[in-house]
Amino acid sequence: MTDEPSRNERIKEASDYLRGTLAEGLREEVTGAIVEDDQQLVKFHGMYLQDDRDLRSERTRKKMEKAFSFMIRVRIPGGVITTAQWLALDHVSRTYGNNTMRLTTRQTVQLHGIIKSNLKSTLKEIDQVLLGSIAACGDVNRNVMCGANPDESAAHAEALELARAISDHLTPQTPAYREIWLDGEKIAGREEAVVEPIYGKTYLPRKFKIVVAVPPSNDVDIFAHDLGYIAIRDAAGTIAGWNVTVGGGMGMTHGEPDTYPRTADLMGFCAPKDAVAIAEAVVTVQRDWGNRSNRKHARLKYTIEDRGLDAFRAEVERRAGVKLEAAKPFTFTSTGDRYGWSQGTEGRGHLTLFVENGRIHDVAGKAQFAALHKIAQINEGEFRITANQNLIVADVPTDKQAEVERIAREVGLLAPWSGLRRNAMACVALPTCGLALAESERYLPDLVTSLDKSLAAHGLSADDIVIRMTGCPNGCARPYLAEIGLVGKGPGRYNLYLGAAYDGSRLSKLYAEDVEDAGIVSALDPIFAAYASEREKGERFGDFTIRAGFIARTSNGADFHKNTGAKRTT
Repeated sequence: MTDEPSRNERIKEASDYLRGTLAEGLREEVTGAIVEDDQQLVKFHGMYLQDDRDLRSERTRKKMEKAFSFMIRVRIPGGVITTAQWLALDHVSRTYGNNTMRLTTRQTVQLHGIIKSNLKSTLKEIDQVLLGSIAACGDVNRNVMCGANPDESAAHAEALELARAISDHLTPQTPAYREIWLDGEKIAGREEAVVEPIYGKTYLPRKFKIVVAVPPSNDVDIFAHDLGYIAIRDAAGTIAGWNVTVGGGMGMTHGEPDTYPRTADLMGFCAPKDAVAIAEAVVTVQRDWGNRSNRKHARLKYTIEDRGLDAFRAEVERRAGVKLEAAKPFTFTSTGDRYGWSQGTEGRGHLTLFVENGRIHDVAGKAQFAALHKIAQINEGEFRITANQNLIVADVPTDKQAEVERIAREVGLLAPWSGLRRNAMACVALPTCGLALAESERYLPDLVTSLDKSLAAHGLSADDIVIRMTGCPNGCARPYLAEIGLVGKGPGRYNLYLGAAYDGSRLSKLYAEDVEDAGIVSALDPIFAAYASEREKGERFGDFTIRAGFIARTSNGADFHKNTGAKRTT
């Protein structure tokens, strides 16, 4: 390994605190793109330059520029927004975007198809409803997640409060965002005036993700993230403190076994008053210890693998001025959402809707985008985005609940009978993601339909089995923590993973490589048959595949690549 900093590190250092030449690039009308260095910097402002890959060949033949546009990711700590904010994002998508909104696996909204000349108008409208996109992407702490229903208990409310506090504390301080996108006043003597007390001039070595979970639900997939907080409740049900987890991460690279997904370690227990200080200390240790030469090894999971958890904990304690206690007992039972109505306070209810792969749009017979617009106008409460790409209509008064449910039912927004579809999740992939090797969002619904036929034949239609798909190995939909994980290898081909734990605590293992549609169904059908006839009472599908000998158990980290392939013949 060389100590020479990567190209991205040099771009950040020379960027004048994330300004680069973005302002100048916006005025360049001869192209819908921005220069290469600015394509890295613009991520810190919450957006990616993309092009429609479905149109590449045609436009190349016609000697036209790629169909460039931008994806904007909104920063929504805890996934909670008002209905007024939702309607503003709805309007932005219809006015400047591609008439869809996408709920992400990080409890936020992505807006796609925004051309360069509309970026400032879009971000100004978003700013008017007290939202923004700063640090939704890039080498910084990104959107902080928490359990999706903060009114379910006092502990859930405290979890949302912590998520927002950490998000505020770790938001970059540079005024570049307001200067470039919102026509904010420039600061004279910028270099001296701008200080990033937490990040410094080069920010973090790679992206950083934080979540807050309230057992028994692990809906945020806490073990998949760099830093996590697990609520430990006292006898009264309020937060006595937090178990702290560190070192989770999903991404890897095909054919490079020194890259791998990793589940987070339990680092210790902290009091509520120390939680934000611990977050800052973890971030600054990663800032100083993380690998800035090799971006493929720059996540916190590799820092902990290289330095060891004990050394990392000691440095966090030193910087935070806090001595962590031993982690407290806790139990997770699932990673999915609880669909349907749940009871709130003062006669209000919360309705969890099913949004397939998070994509909200109007298609023939299912005008879901229009339906949610109508629901937002009816209900003056909140919308809550879940970590499973679904949506909760929150704080609905009793006299409006029937109407809200009717609107949702008419467009297919209530949970389906299929347990597999209820627990399915996919990344965007093609046509807009430049990293995608295969389809994901557009393909998974059809695959689930095929697999549902197999499940029905074995009497398993309603069983909750977690399936997730990504178009590349970066793991945005957290496929390595799914009981059935599918990761794009090439056009129409996927690696099939099995054996993850239903509660999100154990990684899966590679079962079959380079399989296509029919191969996926034929590989899984005999396993479904065995599960139906041989499972023990209460046994989950992922646990069964290990006990029945179809796949080896994965411990963690580098062991992910060991003992792969089918074991039991079917």
